[in-house]
Amino acid sequence: MAGSRRRGAILIAALVAVGWLAVGALSAPYPGRLSGVATNDNAVFLPADAEATRAERLAAGFVERQTIPALVVYVRDSGVTDADRQRASADATRFATVPGVVAPLPPPVPSADGKALQVIVPVDNAEDDRARAAVDELRRIAGKGDAGQVIVVGGPAGLLGDLIEVFSSLHGPLLLVTLAVVLVILLVVYRSPVLWAIPLLAAGLSYALAAVAVYFLARSGVITLNGQAQGILTVLVFGAGTDYALLLIARYREELSRHHDTWTAMLAAWRGAAPAILASGGTVIAGLLCLLLSSLSSNQAMGPVAALGIGATLVVMLTFLPAMLLLGGRWAFWPRSPYVEQTASVGRLWEPVARFIARRARLVWVLTTLALIVLGFGLTQLGATRLGQSEQFTNRTDSVIAQDVIDEHYPGGLGSPVTIFPLAGAADRVRAAARSVPGVAEVRTVPADDANAPGPASGPGASGGPPKVVDGRIQLQATLTAPADSAEAEQTVRELRVAVHGVPDADAVVGGPTAVGVDINDATTRDRNVIIPAVLGVIAVILALLLRALLVPILLILTVVLSFLATLGLCAFLFRYGFGFPGVDASFPLFAFVFLVALGIDYNIFLMSRVREESVRQGTRPGVLRGLVVTGGVITSAGFVLAATFSALAVLPLVVLVELGLAVALGVLLDTIVVRSLLVPALTYDIGPAVWWPSRLSRIPDRPGREGT
Repeated sequence: MAGSRRRGAILIAALVAVGWLAVGALSAPYPGRLSGVATNDNAVFLPADAEATRAERLAAGFVERQTIPALVVYVRDSGVTDADRQRASADATRFATVPGVVAPLPPPVPSADGKALQVIVPVDNAEDDRARAAVDELRRIAGKGDAGQVIVVGGPAGLLGDLIEVFSSLHGPLLLVTLAVVLVILLVVYRSPVLWAIPLLAAGLSYALAAVAVYFLARSGVITLNGQAQGILTVLVFGAGTDYALLLIARYREELSRHHDTWTAMLAAWRGAAPAILASGGTVIAGLLCLLLSSLSSNQAMGPVAALGIGATLVVMLTFLPAMLLLGGRWAFWPRSPYVEQTASVGRLWEPVARFIARRARLVWVLTTLALIVLGFGLTQLGATRLGQSEQFTNRTDSVIAQDVIDEHYPGGLGSPVTIFPLAGAADRVRAAARSVPGVAEVRTVPADDANAPGPASGPGASGGPPKVVDGRIQLQATLTAPADSAEAEQTVRELRVAVHGVPDADAVVGGPTAVGVDINDATTRDRNVIIPAVLGVIAVILALLLRALLVPILLILTVVLSFLATLGLCAFLFRYGFGFPGVDASFPLFAFVFLVALGIDYNIFLMSRVREESVRQGTRPGVLRGLVVTGGVITSAGFVLAATFSALAVLPLVVLVELGLAVALGVLLDTIVVRSLLVPALTYDIGPAVWWPSRLSRIPDRPGREGT
């Protein structure tokens, strides 16, 4: 009978494994296709009701095609020569023939110091790939300059081209680094030439399955995928998937030391680990889906993309992974195959920690809490809330170099003007109000024959003629003195809006690249105020249902929030003094919170679900110590895996992903080493049975003499 049951179980496991491998083979091409359905233009992520969004819609009526300017700058420190002027004019003629460039082009604009010429090239931005191809061709035509001359191509179109290039090329290197990191850690954890392959294969299958869902949803327009979400998906699936695999494998090893039959051991392991894994994954998914409350479509996209990754990972890890482990049997653990007589060896390395907590519980949780509070004071060093567009890269791309050159020789906003759309009858009053704002270099009316190109505010490129009137409005362009992506420019736009909105009967609408940044910042602030409480509320409900108590979920959330604040404080010092980053991206605090709280609570779920299980058997305080001992090794390993996978983002040349990767890695390590290993066990042990209030378990006192491990 037992043999027949075992053969049936093996057959079912084989069918499940083969079926999933077939799915994996069909899904394998889709991770590489995600870049083809990604969009990286900030403007498309704006809230529908933002003023810059309204300005984008109005601008569409003034041009045949929506454009984004590329700025080609010719610099000679000794002064521009006639030959330089002839070359710039000849290049402009060639630029006009490039596919994706909207002709005619305005003449080259000389700088006030006589050392630079600038050609403003409007590029069709209907498709990211076409815009990137046009920028690449502009750079090929312009070249690098001759002796004594420097030629660079930048501006918003150059920046977009560099971003697209980075995002389109990050998939391969990021995936390889992530795989290498996970492989090394699995080899260290298992010290087996066989076992590492099973969780890695399961994680890869999870990633391919998630990529299929994301690809078709993005292609159909249900979600808006960007390169940032694509990179997060890679590390999240491999990190979380390996975590879930470690938990199930550890429980399977534990049960193999209790049961002779592998099927019985797997069934017991699945029943013991699956609720914690489902609760963990459900918590992460619920927290991520709170991003749907965001007013920014980039944030809205991040939630479903990452949630799909976790969902796919849960399905694979609770079906394919058990099937593969059952097929492998004990030999998969070779040369450290577990047997019944090895029960006593489980968790022996964590027994000294448990005994120390039993003796000094209150001292431990008080000191760890104070240490986290001290780290949290580093938040005062967090610095700017938004990186400038040219500060997004960790290396000096062509667009960054071009921006530095433009800032040196031209008004900061030239080529990236602020657009103002007043009613035609109030145009003169709006123009005068705009000119009175400090930080505005010049304001011009865009004539009908120049609507396609953001020409200079003055000089030979400024054309005359009557303005184009669309639905009773005309278009004005304001050039700012500060760089378009700077904090000074954003403040000028805020003051400009106040000034023009105050003009009676004008109904002026202000847009442009700087205004887009302003509205994204405002939307991000609103999102933080809405989403953070929502995430905490959702997680509290899930924890209360899982642990069947009210007090312990509150304590767990408080510890994770404290860990989050400590992580941000530590990151503030590292970013400012270690890496020299000028600030953080506007989305950083929100994304860091969602990932750190949702992922950080995982380790508390793994621990406290086992503590509750043990508390029912032997009392709360003995249950705390036993739960810490048997989960200590696997949770620590899982924390290091997740931290290492997110730190893989640091290899990418984008500051926002480096910052987010390091923050999640540091936060996960704090949660694993300090919060889960010391603070939560010590606090729970000190409170005792009351921690389970108001459940029946809170009214069952610990039996004397059962406080040991």
